Amino acid sequence: MPLALVVLLTACATTSSTQPSGPKVKSLDIEGAKQVDDGDIKDRILTSATPWYAFWPFGKAHYFDTNAWQADLRRIERFYQAEGFYQAQVESNEVIPEGDKAVRLKVVVNEGAPTLIDRIEPHGLEALEKGEDAPTKRQRELILEELPVRSGDVFREDTWGATKELITERLKDLGYAEAEVTGEVRVDVATQKAIVDLQIAPGLRYRFGNIFIATDANPQVPPRRIIEQTQGAVIKGEYFSEKALAEAQARVFRMGVFGAVKVNRGAPDRQNATVPVVVDVRESPFHSLRLGGGIGVDAARQEGRVLGEWSNRNFRGGLRRLTLRGRLGYAFIPNILTALRSDPDGTQDGKSGIVFEATTEFEQPRFLFRDLRLQASVTAEKGLQQAYQFYGGYLKTGVIWQPHDSFSVFPSYNLQLYRLEGKVSADETVPPIILGCDNPDGKCDVALSFLEVAFAWDRRDDRTEPRDGYYVGFSIQKGGKPFFGNYDYVRLLPDLRFYYSIGEKKDLTMAVKLRMGTLNSLDGKPSSIVTRFFSGGATAMRGFNGQRLSPMTPLTPSYKTDDDGNTLVDADGNPILDEWNTVPVGGNSLFETSVELRYMLTDSLMLAVFYDTGLVGTEHLVGKNAPKLFGPEHYHAVGGGLRYLTVVGPIRLDIARRLNIGRGLPVSDPAYIYPSSGGCLGFGRKFDKTSTSPEAAFAGAPEGLCAVHISIGEAF
Repeated sequence: MPLALVVLLTACATTSSTQPSGPKVKSLDIEGAKQVDDGDIKDRILTSATPWYAFWPFGKAHYFDTNAWQADLRRIERFYQAEGFYQAQVESNEVIPEGDKAVRLKVVVNEGAPTLIDRIEPHGLEALEKGEDAPTKRQRELILEELPVRSGDVFREDTWGATKELITERLKDLGYAEAEVTGEVRVDVATQKAIVDLQIAPGLRYRFGNIFIATDANPQVPPRRIIEQTQGAVIKGEYFSEKALAEAQARVFRMGVFGAVKVNRGAPDRQNATVPVVVDVRESPFHSLRLGGGIGVDAARQEGRVLGEWSNRNFRGGLRRLTLRGRLGYAFIPNILTALRSDPDGTQDGKSGIVFEATTEFEQPRFLFRDLRLQASVTAEKGLQQAYQFYGGYLKTGVIWQPHDSFSVFPSYNLQLYRLEGKVSADETVPPIILGCDNPDGKCDVALSFLEVAFAWDRRDDRTEPRDGYYVGFSIQKGGKPFFGNYDYVRLLPDLRFYYSIGEKKDLTMAVKLRMGTLNSLDGKPSSIVTRFFSGGATAMRGFNGQRLSPMTPLTPSYKTDDDGNTLVDADGNPILDEWNTVPVGGNSLFETSVELRYMLTDSLMLAVFYDTGLVGTEHLVGKNAPKLFGPEHYHAVGGGLRYLTVVGPIRLDIARRLNIGRGLPVSDPAYIYPSSGGCLGFGRKFDKTSTSPEAAFAGAPEGLCAVHISIGEAF
């Protein structure tokens, strides 16, 4: 995705009015820390070394304070005790002057032997085996499974606290709303062994009772609608569960009309063993207006735009939502300079023009039943793509079934009508047949009528900056018969993503993506360019620029000339090729993978390294002529980047280098001459050979081997 600066971010650095009295701390070294990471120790004390990034507006120097330093020495010993090293001591510390204005700090610690857990003795779970409301044997076993504290491990205070919290959480999810877990740890100093004594008081097993609503003085949202959504997770008479309360809170918030939602349990009724549920909501304004602007920058496209959105969240009552959304901009392909520059004969090599999109969207909640909502939208748009320009619009109507906050099914009917024009520049056009049109008069009118079903199962912990969880998406389109339209096809697009973080603060995250697609024409006709797959760009295969991983069609070649404008020829009398550009026309198959490691350098700065692969083939993904996965048309790239975290998502810079594994991209003209060198970032591209074979070209030719991407939001 190209850079989309929807929000202008400003930052300022402020300095204190009083200059620190102590010297600057140049370094802080902790010696003797072998079993406990010295970085964890530094995180627990006040004194710290001046970071390397102190020179920029978001950093600052750190200064030495004698009183704080003495307190930090005690904190080091206390931290070691919390980590299970009860004999640890600070043996010595040094404050070494570095001139008059700086010091270096050195601490030597003696860790001693760690305290190991000898055994764990739980008490109090016997009460769960009695009574009609007793949980099953398996449910009782799960209470103590895979606890943070285990026999033989080093005893740590944080895992001890986490163990008590986890057991309490598991008991509450079984209905024991007033469960308490306490205990003590007996440490034998002589043997360095610990006995963990867990005291568990489950209390009564409760069921859900009545639901009560706390809202504004004059609410516009009927309480019965809130109760109805709450009942999707909290069912009267079922056993109490904290997870059910969390799901109920998510369901109420998803109604989209509340600025704040909190779902809590009320005071338990011990006589009847029931727990009431209190839903506290605060309504947000039902009318909203948002305005903004942005730019899009890519090697193949540049665009400036303004954005606007108006919403009525209670249109004619019943919490119906009406949204008017618009985007107006001006686009340049491939860039501003090329699009505006004229050749000596007055022609232009690029193109530019107004682009816009205007959408009206209506949503009816509780369509037929609680978890089903109706959504319909109509859009008019005009746009520029590298191979064509278009105007038209589309209609979409369907129902969204969302029984759970993480799962949704969206079947919809779609009608798309476009007039395409294969205009690349003032004197360059792409034939209609390349765009998927076979009209004899040369016009390219596209009518797509199709049914689409989209599934999504989203278990990410954060949809803007995910650290843990997974996402599974799948969409299937069936166009043409029996839905009319002039294209008969089936289009499949599964999307899988997985995230896993390690470290106490989840500093290191591994992200994995697998995305596939296939477009099968059922009537033997070429597919429309509107439905084809493209890859490349900030959210796809980053070894290519936006949409440049694709089958290509060539434009008219240009030849080298002398100062008088005469065409230069080689020894054989053939004109010397200067440039032969191509435009992407899309393919019928898609395969993308990505593995990315993200590491938090600071609270707001993240480093990432990644390995991307991508394939876009002319044939569909499954069949006799299907492209071979990890074959010569499957491209690979490695790279790295930085992310600056903001409230609207990370601002991201990625630099990728494609590996020379594979062959050149497929080009529709068999006489096309591939460049002998693609260079990087627009430099080093050469046409000094006459090879027309993609097998003899470098991987991904004619595209350059490097790509730079700037965007807002993670790649996936």
